[in-house]
Amino acid sequence: MSSDAHREEPGRDLSTWTLDQLQMFIHDACGQQLETARVAAQGQAYDSSHPLEARRQWAKLALLANRRMLDHAEGHPARVAQQEFMFRMWVIDCLGPDDTDIDWLPEALASDTLDALTFTPPQAAGLAEGWRDLPNEQICELRRHKN
Repeated sequence: MSSDAHREEPGRDLSTWTLDQLQMFIHDACGQQLETARVAAQGQAYDSSHPLEARRQWAKLALLANRRMLDHAEGHPARVAQQEFMFRMWVIDCLGPDDTDIDWLPEALASDTLDALTFTPPQAAGLAEGWRDLPNEQICELRRHKN
């Protein structure tokens, strides 16, 4: 015998879950579960068969999952930031900017991107000249700035 709650439990394929189901899952998820949820929500945002507002809601959910990866130091900050910036850029470009939501404002994205950089442009240029002599950590940091 199974309970009503068990019968209503969604399958393991997160791409088939409703927005509310995935949002509840993200609230309690951690680690790879968050990455899987981010990918599922992002896939729904990419789905052009959904209405524009639904795609924006899925996009917000993808950002939530991505940002939650930093809550418990489970995601590498550079990877999380790059994923966020690339996805926000896609939403702004493909779904259009939204003056009512800071995540979908080009000016806010530009400001957030600059704030995430640890080197100023002159510092990065100076380090890039002799990059072969830098420690691996600084080379990786320069590459992150370049990307």
